Amino acid sequence: MDLGIGLPTMIPGLPGEDLLASAVRAEERGFASLGVLDRLMYDGYEPLVTLAAAAGATRRIRLTTTILIAAYRSDRSVLAKQLSSIDRLSGGRLVVGVAAGGRPDDFEACDTPYENRGRRLDDLLDDLRRTWAGGPDPLNPGPSRRDGGPPLLVGGHTPQAMRRAARFASGWIAGGSSASSYGDLADRARQAWRDAGRTDRPRLVAIANVALGGDASQRAERFLLEYYGFLGWKAEIAVKGLITEADQLREFVDGYRAVGCDELILFPCVGEPGQVEEIARVVLP
Repeated sequence: MDLGIGLPTMIPGLPGEDLLASAVRAEERGFASLGVLDRLMYDGYEPLVTLAAAAGATRRIRLTTTILIAAYRSDRSVLAKQLSSIDRLSGGRLVVGVAAGGRPDDFEACDTPYENRGRRLDDLLDDLRRTWAGGPDPLNPGPSRRDGGPPLLVGGHTPQAMRRAARFASGWIAGGSSASSYGDLADRARQAWRDAGRTDRPRLVAIANVALGGDASQRAERFLLEYYGFLGWKAEIAVKGLITEADQLREFVDGYRAVGCDELILFPCVGEPGQVEEIARVVLP
C-alpha cells in the first residue's frame, strides 16, 4: 500500500512557505503522493494553484486532488487546460480525484446550481476524457501523457458515485472511516466495476485526518469543528475520526492495508511542516 500525505491547505492563515516546505519534506521522506482538499468558501488555498506551486518545488512525488469539486467550475475548457498544464509542468505526476461536493455555498459563490451537480460532473468527466484522448489543440495543449491523460479517481459512497467511478475513472477514493467500513465500501466499488463490465480492478484510495505530538490534537479538533461546522452535530464525527497517537496510526494503516487499500493519504490537521516528520517517523521505514 502506498502512503501519501495531505498538504494542510485549509488551515486558516497558513504561510505559503510552510505549505511548500511540507511538500518538499514529504518528497524527501519518501511519501508517494501529496493530496489537496477543495473548498471555495473557506480561508484556504485553491487546490490547483497549490499543486502547480508544489510541482515546481518537487520532482518525483505524485500530485493528487483529494478531491476536486469539479462540478462548481462551470468553464470546462479552462479546467481542462488547468489540469493539463499541471500535468505537463510536473512531468506527468498529476492524479485527478473528483466528487460532486456537498456544500451549497461553494456553488452559490460561482453562480452554479447545486442541484443536478452529479449529472454535470458526469458530463464534465466525459468531456475531460474526450479532450485528453483527442491530442493537442490550440485551446488545450493536452497533458504530458498520451494515454488518455491523468488518472481519474471518483469519490463518494452513494451507488451513483460508485457507478460514476466505474464509468469514468481508474479508481475510487473515500474519506476516513474504520478499516471494516472502508473494506465494505471497497467491495461495493469492486462490484460496480464488475457491473460495468470492466475486467480491470479499481485503484482504491482513502484519506484520513492526523495530528501527532504536543498540543496538535487539541488544535486539530478545533479546526475540524470549524471546518465541518456546516454539518452541525455531524462535525463531531470528524473529530472522533481524528488520529492522534502513534500506535493508533500504526493500527489504522495496518487495517487499511489488510482490506486491500492501494493508497492511504494522511492529512495533517495542523499546519506546521514538522507534522510531515512526525507522521513519517510512525508510518515510513
